[in-house]
Amino acid sequence: MSEKLLGDDAAFSTDTEQTWHRVHPVSPLVRGWIAIAAIIFVFGRNSLDSLFSDSGAGLTLKGPDATSLLILLAVVGAAVVIFGVAFFLQWRFTRYQVTDEFVHINSGVIFRQQRRARIDRVQAIDVVQPLLARAFGLAELKFEVADGGKSALRLSFLKLGEAKRLRAAILARAAGVSVDPEAPGLVQEAPENHVLALKPNRIIGSAFLSGTSIFALVVVAAAIVGFVWSGEATILVAAIPFFIAIGASYWKSVTGDFNFRVAVSPDGVRLHYGMLETRSQTIPPGRVQAVGISQGPIWRAFGWYKVQVNVAGYGSDASDHGSRTVLLPAGTLDEVMAVLGLVFPDPGVENPFEVFAAGLKGPGNQHEFVHSPRSARWIDPLTWRHNAFRATDTALLCRHGVIMRRLQVVPHERTQSLALRQGPVMRALGLASFELHSTVGPIRPLVRHMSTANALALFDQQAVRAATARRIHRKEKWLSQDEPPAAPAPETAPEPAAPAPAPEPTAAAHHTLKENHHGD
Repeated sequence: MSEKLLGDDAAFSTDTEQTWHRVHPVSPLVRGWIAIAAIIFVFGRNSLDSLFSDSGAGLTLKGPDATSLLILLAVVGAAVVIFGVAFFLQWRFTRYQVTDEFVHINSGVIFRQQRRARIDRVQAIDVVQPLLARAFGLAELKFEVADGGKSALRLSFLKLGEAKRLRAAILARAAGVSVDPEAPGLVQEAPENHVLALKPNRIIGSAFLSGTSIFALVVVAAAIVGFVWSGEATILVAAIPFFIAIGASYWKSVTGDFNFRVAVSPDGVRLHYGMLETRSQTIPPGRVQAVGISQGPIWRAFGWYKVQVNVAGYGSDASDHGSRTVLLPAGTLDEVMAVLGLVFPDPGVENPFEVFAAGLKGPGNQHEFVHSPRSARWIDPLTWRHNAFRATDTALLCRHGVIMRRLQVVPHERTQSLALRQGPVMRALGLASFELHSTVGPIRPLVRHMSTANALALFDQQAVRAATARRIHRKEKWLSQDEPPAAPAPETAPEPAAPAPAPEPTAAAHHTLKENHHGD
């Protein structure tokens, strides 16, 4: 079994079953530097304290004790040896391999782990550079597969150039591009075209004009009222942890989204962002399962929107502060339409800007949106006018919310399952809520409190649209040149127009709405 360590100038070639690669030798140090820093801090502090003595008149400096110095040197020496051996073994037993069909990663010293992922199921690839890794010119390659759940595959750490070439090779294989082993130079990183970039003042402004600031004002007001009422300064001291958490939230928002740029390339949409830890994220075409556009009450005055996506394998993305699921942290309506066109190139309507703007701004019955009936005001007095949906030729648009406006877009072929919900009060009012299930993520498509007739019609029509779209969009390899042309798609029945409000449904219809599910 042959093994090799790729250099920065080496070209990527197709791996055989006998060919394995190693990560960079400094990788264990980049991952474990926090433990080393903690040991140095603890023993360094104890050693510094031993140099001073309290004589009653203050601290006086005394010479280092020989015994203490020997103990310190022995502990530091043992720590260096232990960490050095551990780092070497960790590097020695970590190998990876990329074939035409799979990515293999073997790791572990005592507990061995062997992981394999299908390349054609790759959903997104990130090139991440933490602060210390940037100092060594290293990067972590992190990619998600559709069946990977929360356990993304990571390669930590590679030379930056090697990580980019490896990303290009994986995306090329996932796209169906065949690579000639005799000509590895053909696998090069695809060029990218700049789409937009957010200025620092937009990033900082969006962070401080968010819900975090509202929470901060509430904490300040509560602390001041409590201090004035009780006269106890301990109330102000008790608020310090809240202010630390608020400051940390601001810091994560600003540094995480700093220098945010969007570009497009043949292998997908590329997002670049980060101040201390930089990330280059690639989402291949067709991997976005749902898109959500939201706008808070403060942002409304500035015309800013936030765009998030569901991608199979990302999950709820709590570990990365939700940054990986953000397609645009704070953009104008024009910028929203620009990035929406990258992941959703065919909106299925002739006037997409007007339709999506109407979906975001509402209310009203413009552009064929179907709204909640007046009976919904009894259980939803504030937002019933804003609840609406519209089906285009390629996607379903769901709108709800009045304080936090939300528009959710789900391509028909990405529909996972459907459901109707109706409780006893909604049944009495002739209402039902429609749910469209996507992959796990921040977007949960929902149309609240529709009339029973409209909900039933949407349920049946969306099931037909989803099944038809899946048959047409089965191709996963978007750059393949060797595949035969796809067979013509079967003709679909004309889509019925949006139903008008109907008379009160029968008792049988009410009964069927207790819990209905449909999946294609």
